Amino acid sequence: MAKFVVWGRYCEDVLERRAPHRQDHLDGLARQKDQGSLVTIGPTKDLRYFFAIYTAESEEAVRQLIEADPYWQHHIWTDYTIHEWIQAL
Repeated sequence: MAKFVVWGRYCEDVLERRAPHRQDHLDGLARQKDQGSLVTIGPTKDLRYFFAIYTAESEEAVRQLIEADPYWQHHIWTDYTIHEWIQAL
């Protein structure tokens, strides 16, 4: 399985907009972690961006995970890029 780095951007009013969807978002991330696809994820301190590392068969598999997330579906995440990553250490 390959590893992928994801960089994404949050909407301007993230704190207000994420509130009704946050628990569903966190529950979904916990399932991804338990299934072994999500290595780590989190926001930057200024809440402008998020960073994640996934283990998956393909970039498309990562895209499906991102786009199934309530934060994507409710436009809390506004865009993202996926890059296959080679872990050196």
